[in-house]
Amino acid sequence: MAIQNRYDFVMLFDVENGNPNGDPDAGNAPRVDAETGLGYITDVCLKRKIRNYVELCKEGEPGYNILIKPDKALNTKFTEAYEAIGLEKKGKGKNADDVRKAREYMCKNYYDVRMFGAVMSTGEDPCGIVRGPVQINFARSISPVYVQDVTITRQARTTEDRKETGETEMGRKSVISYALYRAEGYVSAALANKVSDLSEEDIELLWSAIINMFENDHSAARGKMCMRKLIIFKHDSVLGNCPSHLLFDKISIKQKEKLPPRSFGDYEVTIDAQMPEGVELIEKL
Repeated sequence: MAIQNRYDFVMLFDVENGNPNGDPDAGNAPRVDAETGLGYITDVCLKRKIRNYVELCKEGEPGYNILIKPDKALNTKFTEAYEAIGLEKKGKGKNADDVRKAREYMCKNYYDVRMFGAVMSTGEDPCGIVRGPVQINFARSISPVYVQDVTITRQARTTEDRKETGETEMGRKSVISYALYRAEGYVSAALANKVSDLSEEDIELLWSAIINMFENDHSAARGKMCMRKLIIFKHDSVLGNCPSHLLFDKISIKQKEKLPPRSFGDYEVTIDAQMPEGVELIEKL
């Protein structure tokens, strides 16, 4: 049974001495808003970490496959869906009923399709389009960030010609000393009921994935990343009881000192617990 409650949520997470989301257009340096100096992280980056966690903890379980990953071409997976439910493959003029059945199969078997939706209308075996009930905005840092280019050396040369110039060579990595980021998200029960049949079990897995998204994703490049808070607003209706921006405004984050922040303790997080009628405040962290 699909969820019967709309949700809005806020994530607070930080990075220490790392690059949380490199920008290919800027030499893979951390992403920075040129006008404000605030750092930002794309929704695609955050959803990738959720997918990775779900795949790690639910590997092999029916209904928890991940569509968006580099194992097979997407069109190949769409053809496999047609094979699994006994539909004619690579036929011209697919009828709407076949596409609907294929779409339902994809929603049932792929967790990220149920959650985030997908455009699956490509190839000779299209599976339609799913509007994702779960959407996440770009994360933005609370304070301006300073990107530092750190010079590093390595002793292992890649070719004999390069080795002739010396035993070591120089490189660099771009890091942020510290930044606290805020991201906001939405769960539409109306869309879940209409298309993807997202369940309460799926939602609980989403919260677990958000809380643990950095715990199995550590790398030298990303530094120390921690989920600090997950704050959820649960509506007691499908369409919701209050506009999301009014709920988001109830969370205030202020820097305590004017000095550059270097830890989560340098911020004060205030939550107005007085909720509108029909909305429940849940603090997971």
